[in-house]
Amino acid sequence: MALLSVNNIEVIYDDVILVLKGLSLEVEEGAIVALLGANGAGKTTTLKAISGLLKTEEGEVTDGAIVFDGQRINDLEPEKIVRRGVFQVMEGRRVFVDLTARENLIAAAHTQKCTRRQLDERIEQVYAYFPRLKERQNGLAGYLSGGEQQMLVIGRGMMARPRLMMLDEPSLGLSPLLVGEIFEIIARLNRELGTTILLVEQNARMALNIASHGYIMENGKIVLDDTTEKLKNNEDVKRFYLGVGEEGQKRSYRQVKHYKRRKRWLS
Repeated sequence: MALLSVNNIEVIYDDVILVLKGLSLEVEEGAIVALLGANGAGKTTTLKAISGLLKTEEGEVTDGAIVFDGQRINDLEPEKIVRRGVFQVMEGRRVFVDLTARENLIAAAHTQKCTRRQLDERIEQVYAYFPRLKERQNGLAGYLSGGEQQMLVIGRGMMARPRLMMLDEPSLGLSPLLVGEIFEIIARLNRELGTTILLVEQNARMALNIASHGYIMENGKIVLDDTTEKLKNNEDVKRFYLGVGEEGQKRSYRQVKHYKRRKRWLS
């Protein structure tokens, strides 16, 4: 049984706008699964449907079911979903800017009951993965660099000890060097702590390099899914998401975005 099963769900905003249309996906326990697609495809909405955060934005799962560890969760409040072991790291490095880095980590631990000793152990574990946070632990989070803030929001996710961590665009706005560092740590969290990862990412190449399975979304639907090795060799994926032409030559992002898509997967 998959740890997470999203079964044919539909999501509507404001009782009018249909965003997700019969979407289904599965995440096996212990895996890294990538969810790819252009802006507006519905990736973030998918994560919010799973974490229960749709309710804060007048959104609702109107059909289908979301099942985590054998239990349906799409009718639960967000805090109950977190306590069951699902944690979403939001896009945009959302930190408590007026709290220190350490205080941000402590705040995240309140989703789970733990002793002071356990709290200190969790913080030290975060620092082991992100040594720079230990160096900056007493500095206000609002004054951290973009890369340090991204480390902090992932560290907050670690504090909740989730079985499933959902990451929304962790590379957004970071330098290529920092992107590589962040993705290496995500892979380590999966490998060393056994944390299952559902990764939404525009950098398809990086995502497919660490994931074992991938889904591609277009207009609120899953249009293609397979192992990452097969996706990386799919001609449409190479052309539209990896920037590689038919002759194996790399193409610029602008060229890919302006190329008339054939979308053989929809035919």
